Amino acid sequence: MSDQAPKSALEIAMERLRQKDAREGVVDTPLTDEQKAAIAEARNVCEARIAETKILHQSKLARTPEPEARAQLEDEFRRDAQRLNDERDRKIEKIRAGKG
Repeated sequence: MSDQAPKSALEIAMERLRQKDAREGVVDTPLTDEQKAAIAEARNVCEARIAETKILHQSKLARTPEPEARAQLEDEFRRDAQRLNDERDRKIEKIRAGKG
């Protein structure tokens, strides 16, 4: 019998994924310090842009009493925030791939 504690479902799943990656030739390369810094910068820039967009959005909402117009502003804010998040994710993926 083994002295090791039983594995959790997460540990088992992660072990299987590592085995699958090994079979498929996927290499897990750690990020460099430069990449980590670039990713952190991309996240910070995105957070700042979303915060700015949110402030502008709240300012517009405060001046808009009509429910239909407010709903449209909410939709625009959600689209803008999603666009910024997607842009951030593309930048991070580019950095991870070593192209950024």
